[in-house]
Amino acid sequence: MINVGVVGAAGRMGRNIIASIEDTEGVALGGGTEAAGHPELGRDLGELAGLAKMNVVLTDDVTALAEACDVIIDFTLPAVSMHTLKAVVAKNKAVVFGTTGFSAEQKREIEQAAQTIRCVLAPNMSIGVNVLFKVAGEVARALGDAYDVEIVEAHHKFKKDAPSGTAVRVSEIIAEALQRNLNEVGVYGRKGFSEGRGEKEIGVHTLRAGDIIGEHRVMFGGMGETLEISHRAQSRQTFARGSVRAAEWVAGQPPGLYDMQDVLGLKE
Repeated sequence: MINVGVVGAAGRMGRNIIASIEDTEGVALGGGTEAAGHPELGRDLGELAGLAKMNVVLTDDVTALAEACDVIIDFTLPAVSMHTLKAVVAKNKAVVFGTTGFSAEQKREIEQAAQTIRCVLAPNMSIGVNVLFKVAGEVARALGDAYDVEIVEAHHKFKKDAPSGTAVRVSEIIAEALQRNLNEVGVYGRKGFSEGRGEKEIGVHTLRAGDIIGEHRVMFGGMGETLEISHRAQSRQTFARGSVRAAEWVAGQPPGLYDMQDVLGLKE
């Protein structure tokens, strides 16, 4: 039995992850945390997630959570996740990060920690999105420079980072496939007059509205035709199930930094 802890357990994703843990054989909920002073501290995590009572309560002690669990799942904010990382390293446990918006320095710190612990870091835990990642690179290589690339992502109005981690990752994959430097060719929204679209631009556009869970569209525009790849998440359960699958997988791996392509066996 793999004991899994959830950081941010009272949030939208946290509650979905708890429900997915409950539905998965061989996995048990080892605990959950929120920030000190959170109004739900002390509540039963099962009841918090709309399930039967589990006799596991919400706390604010991530160090104790790391000690009690084999793997921690964290879908929060970069600053919170870095605190989680320190606790995981101290207890030599495994971690699954679905957090997005890490700075370059924070990513380097995660990479360094992964020399001694097991870590899955993925901007999107959806199986469908990870297939999109793989396909987008293959399509870009096949079409080459003759086709323009535009990426559009849409999320709920409460999402703090823009563009989404998923859109950033797919733009990185496409830039690599086309042998382009994303820092030089990435264009994030357009306004005003110009000479027209740059020949090697990779456009990334952000929409925020209502309660959209997550939508991503990759458009390859040629002269006379357009090829599109799209993904729409209809429930946060798709991300929750993916994170629990990642927790099951990484528990049996050697120390290292992994992503969902590793978890799903999509890497060649």
